[in-house]
Amino acid sequence: MNIRSLSITLRLTLFFSILSTGVLLVLGLLVGHAVERHFVEQDMELLQGKTLLVGNLLRHVTQLADLDELPRQLEDSLVGHHELAVRVAGRNGQRVFATHAMDFPATLLDAATADGQPRVWLQAGHPWRGIASLQATGIAGQPPLLVAVGVGIAHHASFMASFRRTLWLLIVAAATLSGFLGWVAVRRGLAPLREIRAGAARVTASHLDYRIDVHAVPVELATLAESLNAMLARLEASFNQLKEFSSDIAHELRTPISNLMTETQVALTRVRSTDEYRETLASNLEEFERLARMISDMLFLAQADHGLIVPKGESVDLAEQVAELCDFFDALAEEKQLHLSSSGTAQVTGDRLMLRRALANVLANAIRHTPAGGNIRVRIKTSAGVSVEIENDGEPIPDGHLPRLFDRFYRADPSRHNMGEGAGLGLAITRSILRAHGGDINVRSGAGSVCFELRFS
Repeated sequence: MNIRSLSITLRLTLFFSILSTGVLLVLGLLVGHAVERHFVEQDMELLQGKTLLVGNLLRHVTQLADLDELPRQLEDSLVGHHELAVRVAGRNGQRVFATHAMDFPATLLDAATADGQPRVWLQAGHPWRGIASLQATGIAGQPPLLVAVGVGIAHHASFMASFRRTLWLLIVAAATLSGFLGWVAVRRGLAPLREIRAGAARVTASHLDYRIDVHAVPVELATLAESLNAMLARLEASFNQLKEFSSDIAHELRTPISNLMTETQVALTRVRSTDEYRETLASNLEEFERLARMISDMLFLAQADHGLIVPKGESVDLAEQVAELCDFFDALAEEKQLHLSSSGTAQVTGDRLMLRRALANVLANAIRHTPAGGNIRVRIKTSAGVSVEIENDGEPIPDGHLPRLFDRFYRADPSRHNMGEGAGLGLAITRSILRAHGGDINVRSGAGSVCFELRFS
């Protein structure tokens, strides 16, 4: 099973369960080791105490005759210790005293290794723990005796076995409970995500106004909520723009097509002369040319939207381009009694034809909206990067229209929609050209004038 296919709830629950189980296992091992060590220390304390007792009795043996009294003294000292065994013997193995029928292991009774370190062995199926050491007597010249002390640890082993069973059962129960509580905690913690999912499921083409309440989600999800809200806002704006674009393009295409159909239907109502047919075809040709320009402009914008416009890298003299365009529009400006002026010079790198088209679009737009007798000023600036300002006299544009001037088919003055002044794509194309060159365009409107600024990278 691929863990990536599991739900976040299950993955976090498994992670929490494994982590808590690991902690409980380590804790159980530490507790078990501590209890076992406690019993070992308890046994060692008893064994060392009895070894000291036997050693003390041996130091009071000052003659061989006292050895005969030693067994009685040891038996009196060991009264009540049923699980305790003591053996006192010479270094040659001769037994002086022994309790029970205890068979101490040879490794414990080896005088050469009687170092007081504990050893464990089995006697009749029961575990014992013991130590052995050499203890000197009070007899001058008498070699030390080997003293071995052992204690039965069967009850300790039985207790530890029961303790471990109980401990592991508790660990299993605690791990299961921790897993369940972890699942509950994760479910509650991921509740905001489920709410976001439920809200996102309600988002449709007709219901794009859903937004996540950023203040109602945890801090960790606030950034995600803000990003989703921004995405939904962009989708809503794009969808609304697409609907408006579809409506506008349908309207723009309907006008020339209606004109073509009307002209053709009128021409077919009766037999006409060659000149009349030629006039009808000439009128239709104008509408076809308008349609062709519109389709070409739309294809250009579609390519720009997908980053398919790759401008050439050639040196362009902006002053030269502006001068040529002023000469081109001079007749039109003179017809409207407009005064064209230009100033400044600069060189930029880009596609000459594209940049000329961008400048021409803005300049044509200025001529179109400048009242008779007005002025159009073209200024090339290099103070803060290269820019071209095209300012014309005229009525200021309301602030509510400024952000949308570069939208497709948008006109600030709806009354001009059917005046044959273009399809409303010129400024949108200009912005696409400048952005393809790494620049941009903006507009500002003041008292009695409108100024477009074309910035180059």
